[in-house]
Amino acid sequence: MGSPFTIIFYAGDSVQAELLSKKCFNLVDSFVLIFSDYIDSSELSRLSATSGKDSVVNISPAMFDILSQSKLAFEKSGGAFDITIGPLSKFWRKLRKQKQFPSAEAVQAAKKLIGFDKIILDTIHKKAMLTQQGMQLDLGGIAQGYIAQKVIDFLSAQQINQALVNVSGDIVMSNAPPGSAGWNVGVNVPESTDDLLPRTLLMQNKAVTTSGDAYQFMEHNGKKYSHIIDPRTGYGVTSQRNVTAIANDGTTADWMATACSIVSIKKAKKMAEQLGAEVLIAEIKKGKLAFHSTKGFKNYWKQTVQ
Repeated sequence: MGSPFTIIFYAGDSVQAELLSKKCFNLVDSFVLIFSDYIDSSELSRLSATSGKDSVVNISPAMFDILSQSKLAFEKSGGAFDITIGPLSKFWRKLRKQKQFPSAEAVQAAKKLIGFDKIILDTIHKKAMLTQQGMQLDLGGIAQGYIAQKVIDFLSAQQINQALVNVSGDIVMSNAPPGSAGWNVGVNVPESTDDLLPRTLLMQNKAVTTSGDAYQFMEHNGKKYSHIIDPRTGYGVTSQRNVTAIANDGTTADWMATACSIVSIKKAKKMAEQLGAEVLIAEIKKGKLAFHSTKGFKNYWKQTVQ
């Protein structure tokens, strides 16, 4: 899905490690062929192509699962996370490449094509229908964490319990590496592609995702518009934030990092607490770095040895 994918795990011998790594990447490829919106023949692309045609489509168990989890994410985030954002994300992706800023009318025209209420899920027969012509689903804010979690689950089923999967910053891990209290995870400084906060996270059996606009954004009239789009407005968010979400599974951590980049800080903290998750929001306000976090986030900072 256009992102680097790294798997680290500890096995009994190199032959077993090589065999399992191949199986892991085969599993990843199988999910990409389901979830990618860059591949015309993917299940996601084929489903989007049926939009507005009154077509009830049989979907795979994986597709049904991620659509169900996406619906939950939509509800929990108050509509801030919405996988029907495809028309807007493709619209802005093209404009970023062309370095053009759209008219308000063009944004509103794309916005009319989105809305989770336009997805009908048949939970009994595992079917789906997209009711709005021109709809395009975009799983970019949830599928990477989902796939990373499935790889960790697969390795655990093979009795490989010390592992970490990193999909371009969407990280899922099982037990700590041998002789360690946990995996060390760095957090980017807002607006920076290279600088990390001086402290690192130490964790195991969790998922963590950091989301921000350091890599993809557009500037217009002195404002920086992130690649993270607020489906409620149709525009990229303009708050200069890095959001780090810690959850019990990769799917939740992934979509939460996106949603918490859009909603207010108060709403982000409340949402995390309701999900049994933690969130750290680092933002630049008037040129100064400020931090906001849920109470339990501090427990993951690596303690400095005195």
